[in-house]
Amino acid sequence: MKSYKYEIFTAVIEEHIYNGVLQYKDRLPSIREIKKAYQLSISSVQSGFEHLMMKGLVKSSPRSGYFVSDIMEENTPRRRKLVPVARDEVFMKNMMLTSKRTSEFSSFNAAMPGDLLIPQKLILRTMQEVIREKGASLLRYYPSNGLASLRKHIAVQMGKYGGTFNPDELIITDGALQALVIALRSVTETGDVVAVDSPCVFSVLEVIANLGLKVIEIPVHYRSGFDTEYFRKVCVENNIRALVVTPNFHNPTGILMSDNIKKELLKIAVIHQVPVIENDMYGDLYFTEKRPHCIKSFDETGLVMTYSSFSKTLAPGIRLGWLSAGRFYSKAEKSRFVLGKSVSPIYQELVLKLLQGNSYERHLRSFRKRLNEQAIIVLDALRRHFPQDSYFHRPQGGYSIWGQLPESVDMDIFYLYCENNKIVFTPGTTFSLTEHYSHHFRIVFTERITSESLALLKNVGEKLRSLS
Repeated sequence: MKSYKYEIFTAVIEEHIYNGVLQYKDRLPSIREIKKAYQLSISSVQSGFEHLMMKGLVKSSPRSGYFVSDIMEENTPRRRKLVPVARDEVFMKNMMLTSKRTSEFSSFNAAMPGDLLIPQKLILRTMQEVIREKGASLLRYYPSNGLASLRKHIAVQMGKYGGTFNPDELIITDGALQALVIALRSVTETGDVVAVDSPCVFSVLEVIANLGLKVIEIPVHYRSGFDTEYFRKVCVENNIRALVVTPNFHNPTGILMSDNIKKELLKIAVIHQVPVIENDMYGDLYFTEKRPHCIKSFDETGLVMTYSSFSKTLAPGIRLGWLSAGRFYSKAEKSRFVLGKSVSPIYQELVLKLLQGNSYERHLRSFRKRLNEQAIIVLDALRRHFPQDSYFHRPQGGYSIWGQLPESVDMDIFYLYCENNKIVFTPGTTFSLTEHYSHHFRIVFTERITSESLALLKNVGEKLRSLS
């Protein structure tokens, strides 16, 4: 049979219609778009559309273009369904339990600032100023390791708390998780063993799994913050390639690691040459008189890599983080580059402008005050209404309270009751590859605490008393 030039695009459109990619009333590319994409003449493209119209697949609308017709008549080929997209149910469930909010529930699960805490006016006003001042330059690539002036201000900001951060070893990233990926790629290879503090936030475990790494969990302690003796034993018995740890207001427990334990941890890491990847996302959210030290503050070897993000202190949608890469900067810089040319220019300029003045510090003072107030209210409700032999750790900063229920409580019934009564906590099992935390759960206090949410906490507590 004779073939026509237009068949190179009509065949594609037909296939997409029959497979359901193109649906009834979907608009098709214009004649000019088809002409450019397939290097055809206008007459050939018009002939192709006429061919599709004759087959009843496409209809024309004057001055609007071409659209998919309703092809469900009996004499048309049966439309094949698209293959369902495979989803990992466990991953989706854990992601919902650790980060997703919904207006239908009282959310005590998502570790991110709620609307009450986000400085919307400050962010939007500053963003408008940035757009007016920078104009079209915001549409271009920025340096792959970030603005030099932004890196300098971050180094100065961290230097206020006793640490020496070299701006030349800082890398600006698309949020904290990207910083973690870069850090791990800089010091590990597939199959290596990584130590993490335990319990450990789900997102960190997921990154480690996706990089093909193995995990050893090191327990955290309520008083000191980390089991250094167990870490020492693990380093002797295993070839540990990195330690991922959150020393300041640990997620999910809210524990603050003491300076003595930070120094001891670093000493062990130096002896065994284990790179320390330090998560300091919550360091600015302290409820005490002063900000705690980072482990990097005590490091003179370059073995510590510290990362953080402004999404926890400003707004979750501001995807701007940073990594202080220490002696591993060369590898980290290459890893950053292959993940994308540069971080969003407008976010870099926004954060820079906030750091240049005193608006960020002023916001943090208000932010910490409100967080502390919310933590006290929620903790009081938990201790008053839940079973007496439950335990809830009082955080000294950060976002979360770590709870433990009596062994006599049937946790399946507990979570089912919570779901039926529109209240969401994060089960302890999402924070470990073991079942050690089956009777623990995390409570996040970043959403507005209302009389309704307090009443729900009371109801859940009373239900628990009847189960224990």
